Amino acid sequence: MSKEEKIILYTLACVNFTNILDSMIMMPLGDIFMNLFDISPGQFSLLVSSYAIGAFISSIIGTIYLDRFDRKKALILIYGGFIVGTFLCGFSNSYALLLSVRFITGLFGGMIGALALSAVSDVFPFVRRGQAMGILTAAFSAAAAMGVPLALFLADQISWRVPFFFIAGLGLIIWIVLRLKFPPMVGHLSTIKPSKNIFTILALVRKDTNQTNALLLSMILVFGHFIIIPFIAPYMTRNVGFTQSQITWIYLVGGTLTVFSAPFIGRITDVYGAKKVFFSIMLASFIPVVLITHLPPVAIPVALVVTSLFFILGSGRMIAPQAMITASVGPETRGSFMSLKSALQQLSIALAAFVSGLLVTESSTGFLTGYNWVGYISVSICIVALLIGKNLKVAAGN
Repeated sequence: MSKEEKIILYTLACVNFTNILDSMIMMPLGDIFMNLFDISPGQFSLLVSSYAIGAFISSIIGTIYLDRFDRKKALILIYGGFIVGTFLCGFSNSYALLLSVRFITGLFGGMIGALALSAVSDVFPFVRRGQAMGILTAAFSAAAAMGVPLALFLADQISWRVPFFFIAGLGLIIWIVLRLKFPPMVGHLSTIKPSKNIFTILALVRKDTNQTNALLLSMILVFGHFIIIPFIAPYMTRNVGFTQSQITWIYLVGGTLTVFSAPFIGRITDVYGAKKVFFSIMLASFIPVVLITHLPPVAIPVALVVTSLFFILGSGRMIAPQAMITASVGPETRGSFMSLKSALQQLSIALAAFVSGLLVTESSTGFLTGYNWVGYISVSICIVALLIGKNLKVAAGN
């Protein structure tokens, strides 16, 4: 890996780290928000969905414009808006205001993932993309292992507002590095044929069965994974026996293990092939999905084994298909495709959070019920992802 490739990849991983941390921090703070604002599980799921809805709208806009600009300039502008929105979240003093500000933050945050994937795909050919995707995915693990525990500690010791200030401050430092060190990325501009509107883009995608299947696969994967996420922390505190401070251990242990497992899965993806690794890890991931959504009151170490397996295999099953999905389109329209992919994924996140909020209810004794059905739906829809994934092909230019 060249020096420039390392700068691009690790800067994007840092950008991804703050973006993921910002979206992740809402879930472990769920019990705090439900008590603070006196809201139901359904209202909390809407709080999570508001970010995704904003991200969906902006990603649709990005589908038209992202391929028309230097990747660096686009990222500087969008990441800057994300930092400002995250900072404003810390000043929210009501449920309605926080709901609104999360929507605004999502307008910027939604396009960050599309830009990161487009940039990595521009730089790394398909035969080396698994390793790059593994490192990019490791940002998720690092956010869980280091960012979430620190943010939870700050929330527990000072205020729930402090994590948002922390993320925004860290993002500002990364933004400065991005502006000063990140190289311009204009190679895609030499072959680009910008579409005039979203309908033209959608028509082109619809004509290409491979791209259509890739988008459908990305939506299903995200839905199947994210439907579990919003109520992990509340379920562990209400049903399993964790205290709010012990929730930190879920993210610390699971995230730390995934920091090492994600790059490893990325490497074996390049060695054994994306489809083989995808099928193997997806099938194995069903075990912790079922366990985590049916977990009774158990000893904390036992629960941590289950949650850590979910972290490792849940994130691992996203690495190989990411390489497959990015390879389904050529470089000349990759930014638009990735933005459309991001939009549909954000729509899946919003829908998953909404469905999860409908299924999970609070009993008169304070326990959460219906989480087992969330697990059943997750497994069922991920089986559909396996059927779609086997038909994906590599497009020219990869």
